[in-house]
Amino acid sequence: METTSTAMDGALRNCKQAARKARSVAVGIMCIVLSGLGGCATLPDIAAPQAVGKTSPQIVGRRGPLTADQSKTILERLGTDDGDDALLKRHTAYEEAISESPLIAGNRTRLLRDGPQTFRAMFSAMQSARNHINLEYYIFEDVESEDAHLGDLLIAKRQAGVAVNVIYDSYGSGSTATIFLDRLRQAGINLVSYNPVNPLKSKVPYSFNDRDHRKILVVDGRIAIIGGVNLSTAYQSNPIGKSGGPPGSTQDQWRDTDLQIEGPVVAELQRLFLDHWTEQKGPLLDQSTMFPVALPRGNAVARVLGSTPTNEVPLYYVTILTSIRTAEKSIKITTAYFAPTQQEMEALTAAARRGVDVRLLLPANSDSPLSIAVAHARYFDLLSSGVKIYELHDVVLHSKTIVVDGVWSALGSSNFDHRSVIFNDEVDVVVVGSDAAQELEDLFQTNQAAATPIELRAWKARPIWVRLKEMYSLTWERML
Repeated sequence: METTSTAMDGALRNCKQAARKARSVAVGIMCIVLSGLGGCATLPDIAAPQAVGKTSPQIVGRRGPLTADQSKTILERLGTDDGDDALLKRHTAYEEAISESPLIAGNRTRLLRDGPQTFRAMFSAMQSARNHINLEYYIFEDVESEDAHLGDLLIAKRQAGVAVNVIYDSYGSGSTATIFLDRLRQAGINLVSYNPVNPLKSKVPYSFNDRDHRKILVVDGRIAIIGGVNLSTAYQSNPIGKSGGPPGSTQDQWRDTDLQIEGPVVAELQRLFLDHWTEQKGPLLDQSTMFPVALPRGNAVARVLGSTPTNEVPLYYVTILTSIRTAEKSIKITTAYFAPTQQEMEALTAAARRGVDVRLLLPANSDSPLSIAVAHARYFDLLSSGVKIYELHDVVLHSKTIVVDGVWSALGSSNFDHRSVIFNDEVDVVVVGSDAAQELEDLFQTNQAAATPIELRAWKARPIWVRLKEMYSLTWERML
């Protein structure tokens, strides 16, 4: 058996070389075909982080930058376990060094698990609206929560004098019922279609591949909800990334995660929404009450990352790479679509080799079978380096979360793939502190217990034709 395995491995190496050549040709052809659509953007090369200094990182409060002593006090309060304080300070210092947006103190966060719980929280927040409701979603449909429909709720709030403004991605919401959108417009709700599929309807020039993948709800400038949950009636995407999932699918079959936020950092999400509204030339909005005085609501220190292809260096990409490269104890990643860049692969395998406990929770089933094949093509290298991989069955995993060293966490709309780096507009929130990280670690542990571990020996025994199919799938990984 060992001789046979060696021969197969040798044949596989030859096939890999041939596949690389074929892939290069295919990618070249794809770039030519898609050049007019902006299909072959370049991945940025992110330099390794430099060692941080001994000074405490600066944190911004609601009245501006905190003093070094104030920042130190907050960080000491966030680190609860032995060793957490030092880890927390180092991760916060790196975060401060690489990002353009401020760390903001005084926030309260609440983890929302799956579609039904998220929809209940969203509907509750919108029902409490007194001034405005701002929604920005890749998929925007007339979802239902506890017998209430989104359309009815938004129209009722508009009739009560609340301003309602919606940005939806034209491609992602391609299956949204026209009658639903028309009904909202007739009620006086402002709608902006992001980068219309029909270029004749666009008010701005754009590349077709540049999509708005964000999921943002802001109510009265005081409460926000972000994450992976789309406003989709089937609560999923179909294989080509648009709304309208397979017949018979339900919300309960989908595993996802959102974050409810209250406090000063909500203003950063509000600014992202308004920036997109302005860029897409939406109607003039009254912003006079959109930034109320934000009183501290909790102890969470957070940062909003609004990534966009117009950034020379996507904020989320450099942040994720830095957190992985500087991890000291553990990395726990949950992602719906795992098509890592070369630098992400190098960072994950290097972390595992230096003794970091690296764990990936990935879907066994997906609305994008191609993304599963691409992920499988990476398993051997990951497992060989010591990365632990778990596949979740029976549900379709759609979450996008990461926890590092038990003190640093991130959650949002970005997948661990090329598209989230080079094409999509995304939104993610980084939270430093043990409390939020512990919530996500507990969720990871719950999901891991229900998942199947992937073992290297069994993985190597897969038929060669399966491996060849997976290698071929890598031809399309840049488009995932």
